[in-house]
Amino acid sequence: MKPRHFLSQLDHDQITAAIAAAEKRTSGEIRVFVSRHRFPEALPVARKHFHALGMSKTRHRNAILIFVAPKSQTFALVGDTAIHEKCGDTFWQALRDEMIPHFKSGQFTAAIVHAITKAGELLAAHFPPDAEPKNELPDTVEED
Repeated sequence: MKPRHFLSQLDHDQITAAIAAAEKRTSGEIRVFVSRHRFPEALPVARKHFHALGMSKTRHRNAILIFVAPKSQTFALVGDTAIHEKCGDTFWQALRDEMIPHFKSGQFTAAIVHAITKAGELLAAHFPPDAEPKNELPDTVEED
């Protein structure tokens, strides 16, 4: 799928609102990144973007990246060390499996919002909001 077509079908406001709502309940950070490039595998590229976006520099090391590469028809989820220690690979695989039907049916916003909601619930369960909340990363959909 052409990234431009994918991006035009995303409801950016709904995604941004979902991130803001999820982050109100936690000290964690969630970002969405859409790449216009083709990759054989999304996870290694997602990890590179995770670090390039400064997500490994959050105060509590509890940031989550939802990375989508529509041209390759692939996506990946990356959690920083503190959140990954709490949930392990099982959570990420289950969440990925839950997103696939949404993507296959063309419900791109629903897939991403679902991931944001579930990631937010996980973050809230393990990382309550700080006394003085600070949004360390932008809530908007990033793209290259």
